[in-house]
Amino acid sequence: MRESLRTMYERVLSRLRRTRRRETEEFRRWLETSANLRHLTALFALPLLIAGITALSDRVSTLSFLLYPPLASGTYTLFSDPNGRYASPRNFVGSLGTGAVCGWFSVYFSETYLHIPDLQPLHAHPITAALAVFLTLVTTWSLSLELPAAFSTALLAVVVGVHQPTYVLSVIISSLIVISIFSVWHTEVYQKRSRYLYQSTSGDDHVLVPMRGEYAEGAAMFAAKLAAAHDAGKVVLMDIVDEDAIEEARGSGESSETETLVMEPDDEAETQAADEAATALERQAQRIRTRMGVACEVIVASDDQTRPRTILRTVREENCDLVVVPYEDEHGGLSSFVRTLFRGRTDAIVYRPSVAPEPTDSTRLDWKRVLVPVRRASDTSHVMLDFAQRLAGKTGTVSVCTCIDRESQRRSAESTLADLVEAFSGSFETRISRHEILQFLSANDSHYDLIIIGASTDRSAASRFISPPTFERLQEIECDVAVVHRG
Repeated sequence: MRESLRTMYERVLSRLRRTRRRETEEFRRWLETSANLRHLTALFALPLLIAGITALSDRVSTLSFLLYPPLASGTYTLFSDPNGRYASPRNFVGSLGTGAVCGWFSVYFSETYLHIPDLQPLHAHPITAALAVFLTLVTTWSLSLELPAAFSTALLAVVVGVHQPTYVLSVIISSLIVISIFSVWHTEVYQKRSRYLYQSTSGDDHVLVPMRGEYAEGAAMFAAKLAAAHDAGKVVLMDIVDEDAIEEARGSGESSETETLVMEPDDEAETQAADEAATALERQAQRIRTRMGVACEVIVASDDQTRPRTILRTVREENCDLVVVPYEDEHGGLSSFVRTLFRGRTDAIVYRPSVAPEPTDSTRLDWKRVLVPVRRASDTSHVMLDFAQRLAGKTGTVSVCTCIDRESQRRSAESTLADLVEAFSGSFETRISRHEILQFLSANDSHYDLIIIGASTDRSAASRFISPPTFERLQEIECDVAVVHRG
């Protein structure tokens, strides 16, 4: 009884741990989207900043409680659009301060020169309000300090009848506190979010390559190029000895060169098949070490399970975080082998060269012009951009494109592409097309060495049935294609 309860407890605890890891991973991927990061930061930063300034104003008489509305509005503008036109320290502090000066001066000018009776709190005079808005417009336009919250600081001075310049000082001090905290967050967190949040920028450097099919050598070189971008990069070449390989070795009648023991015929044939596979893998590994300068290991496994399960088990045992497989098709679509990998929890890339290479020397080693089509900002889009940047290097060109149906979608598409590329260092080209995606790719494929496209495995089965993934319709593309699955 006690043993059964302990077993049940351990199972429940293990399930809770797996759930926690899965939820943590999903939350991290949710944060990879820049808009989600901005909203979450504003959700916590805005209340905390206002609470801090409120506590400070209770102890420092110079800080007026009147500045809360414009300060909260301006702070939200900063964190909701960190790279926008209003996000510079000069613009933020200058606009709020200018509005406060214009409001205070309007009150002073109205009472002194227009002989308007002393303005009382909550009894604003129309002329004074109009003068405050006019002066704020003229001043901010002249100084290029346009911020909507500037009108709040100006009109607040009019509504409450500010007579002391300490109001202006409190606005400037408070805005300086906010912009200082924002600048630290923007420089150390937001601009470096790819380092902290995007797992592929620090991972996906131990790459497993199942050597099978006519594109195996090209896939191995492709994987080596990805791994070489990181100092800890490593490529693991893998082959599986199946019944067909054993039968071929048995039929050849040749004994293994390394055999020293007397074996049964089946064991001898399996050993010979494994030795032949290891020799072929080692030759390819040596080419990778020589040409790409990256560490390369070889593994020969027995086909004791289905091939995808054997590969995924090897991924765990060898601590690999990315699988690059050569393209395989069945009945005009991806093979069942590749589809099974796409249902796994490991990142995977299917590599298909433009032309099946026959001689070794024809295998492509560089991809300097890379095109990345995206539908929206997501963790998969970030991974594709990271892979593209690794392949193109410092001297290559990475183009990010999206297609729209209506011209009214252009500004939103531009914002989406800007969010994607600004998280990475280096230069990117962004393109927006009104054409359908297949038409756009067919018209531009000759200008690129490689197209990196998503596998759409985040979509539901119904969605994929109604609108098949784009990569399944790229048979006529003239450049290399890499299909990325996010595990």
